[in-house]
Amino acid sequence: MKLGKIIAAGLGPGGLEHLPTGTYRLLKNKPKLYLRTAKHPIAEDLLKENIPFESFDYLYEQCETFEEVYRSIVEVLLKETEKEGEIVYGVPGHPMVAERTVEMLLNIKTADISVEILPAVSCLGAVYAALKIDPAQGLTVVDCLELQNKRIDPAFPLLCIQLYNRRIASEVKLLLMEEYPEEHTVKVVQNAGIGGKERIREIPLYELDRLKDIDHLTSLYVPSLRLYAETNVNSAFEGLVEVLARLRGPDGCPWDKQQTHESLKRYLIEETYEVIEAIEERDMNKLREELGDLLLQVIFHARVAEEQGKFDITEVIEEIKEKLVRRHPHVFGSLVVKSVSDVNKNWEKIKQKEKSDRPLFDVPRSLPALLRAEKIQKKAAGVGFDWSHIDGVWDKIEEEMRELKAAVKEGSFEQRVSELGDLLFSVVNLSRFLNIDPEEALSRTVNKFIERFNYVEERLKAEGKEPKEASLEEMDRLWDEAKKKI
Repeated sequence: MKLGKIIAAGLGPGGLEHLPTGTYRLLKNKPKLYLRTAKHPIAEDLLKENIPFESFDYLYEQCETFEEVYRSIVEVLLKETEKEGEIVYGVPGHPMVAERTVEMLLNIKTADISVEILPAVSCLGAVYAALKIDPAQGLTVVDCLELQNKRIDPAFPLLCIQLYNRRIASEVKLLLMEEYPEEHTVKVVQNAGIGGKERIREIPLYELDRLKDIDHLTSLYVPSLRLYAETNVNSAFEGLVEVLARLRGPDGCPWDKQQTHESLKRYLIEETYEVIEAIEERDMNKLREELGDLLLQVIFHARVAEEQGKFDITEVIEEIKEKLVRRHPHVFGSLVVKSVSDVNKNWEKIKQKEKSDRPLFDVPRSLPALLRAEKIQKKAAGVGFDWSHIDGVWDKIEEEMRELKAAVKEGSFEQRVSELGDLLFSVVNLSRFLNIDPEEALSRTVNKFIERFNYVEERLKAEGKEPKEASLEEMDRLWDEAKKKI
């Protein structure tokens, strides 16, 4: 037989308007009432209703830690229950939501004292309403005092309740800054559900412990990095920059932290070609993904430069923005142009003026040879060094062909290399006169060759043969078939 009972009653987030009717009737019947804290809006209402109570606020002053406070409260409650037989223990909000003392009471193994739970609107419901958020969409809720023992995933929004004071706010800030950028925007919610007193402030995380009015009715909402990034284009970009900063940070990824401008070069080239491949395949899903990978490389290089004190991503963006405005006076100024040709000519004039101290052929050596040759030829043509008619280009190709044949017949290896290069350079010149991208033309031919040879391979396989087992005549025959189909 139970000798005593503790009724753990939720008092809701505010005054009597949030108190359940059954709990109000219980309190009016005047069983002995203890409040975890009288620093709650309902305390004043209880006094007006002539409902006496005792609070444990004095323990918060006497004890060194919150855990010690909670243990002391439980000890007093058990002793008072043995003496009184039945008592009511009132706690803010809901007794089963972030109430360590109620959790401790339920875990005590005693045969002569029972614990009954009287639910109420929790502070969480009031905070959800104030923030206009749906916790079912994914939300991590944690007591600020338990934050250091919890694993936080920044991909999900976080709600820290019972911030209490500036000292705890400082501890919470430092813990969160291990997971979030210090500039990450957070929301401080005070007096949620209390009419006329409810307040929400948006501040950067690093300012959290600078607020002077933090109290026991203060909660902290931390938007996820993912949701923060999805807000709009600007914040999406900022979110990506934040993620990379985290990856390069002290507790980031070992691989990301060791990368340099030099080590990243190959990835920049690879991602660029993958973007081109997605464009050629007209695969928009793939293009979206590959553009993201390419953007990451840009941000990665900017981050490395920022860590070296050279420049940051903002400077990169500002410089290209200014360049675009400067090079489009027909859009952002008063210049009048009549055609794309006029635009291109004016663009080159502006570039030359901007880079007057650079040589004419300031073309990156790392470009693919066909693309580099085309750019150099265009620059030469821009200053008048060009054929006046395409017939001159045809004559040059024939001349280079003769010289290559002579080098193959009688010349050295170096001569053959030189003459072959001259012929290819002349063919690139022809492509320029025909307004054909030589890189794209060659790429198409390579892809066509692959498709046709795949056809030959499949036909041979149907006959039980591998290409190395077939004669040249057989492969030529199948190749001719492929040319008709592909």
